[in-house]
Amino acid sequence: MIGYPEAPKAWWLTRGMARITGVNLPRAVVEGWLQRDELENLVERCAACRHVAACEAWLAASGNARTMPEFCPNKSAIESLVH
Repeated sequence: MIGYPEAPKAWWLTRGMARITGVNLPRAVVEGWLQRDELENLVERCAACRHVAACEAWLAASGNARTMPEFCPNKSAIESLVH
């Protein structure tokens, strides 16, 4: 499995946001439509974000949401992966 032991929280938050839009990040890398360095950039951007508490709360309450919150710095990059 693809993961980021040096930034585990950022990995799980990034993966959670991607799942909202129906994107499976590990599968995207395995299938070749997302490069490993692109995924690394998403995780790094998340790790540098100042909205961690808001992100965790939003994900916990997201229910059937299909779009990511505006405050997410990865919103446009992840939404561009939606097929």
